[in-house]
Amino acid sequence: MIQDLGIKPGKIKEFTDLIAWQESHKLVLMIYEKTKIFPRTEMFGLVDQMRRAAVSITSNIAEGFGRHGFKEKVQFYYLAQGSLTEIKNQILIARDIAYLSPDDFQSIILQANHSHKLLQGLISKSKTFLNPNLILNPES
Repeated sequence: MIQDLGIKPGKIKEFTDLIAWQESHKLVLMIYEKTKIFPRTEMFGLVDQMRRAAVSITSNIAEGFGRHGFKEKVQFYYLAQGSLTEIKNQILIARDIAYLSPDDFQSIILQANHSHKLLQGLISKSKTFLNPNLILNPES
């Protein structure tokens, strides 16, 4: 997949090279596409909330990537994780009020879960740079 995008494994130069960002970006596009068919009365309600939460995921990943210290990076990645949890809640609401079909719900929630796992991996890996001694000597 990375090679399909012209990205060499191990060569992360831009936030767009992060798989967590790429997969979360797919989620953003899915949210925008599926919310187009929501009732107009929801334009400034659930639609706006879902779109803002989705955009916040990739925006915080990008901002975290741009920070120099790993402590700051992790802080922004955690903000992205919070937005991802928020969008999962909103996806459930949209399903429960019949704005999303079962098939649409399933595809979106699978993408959200996939993005969440990748983001958690990014957070975990970034945290290893905060205090390398904890990894080498966990009893310290």
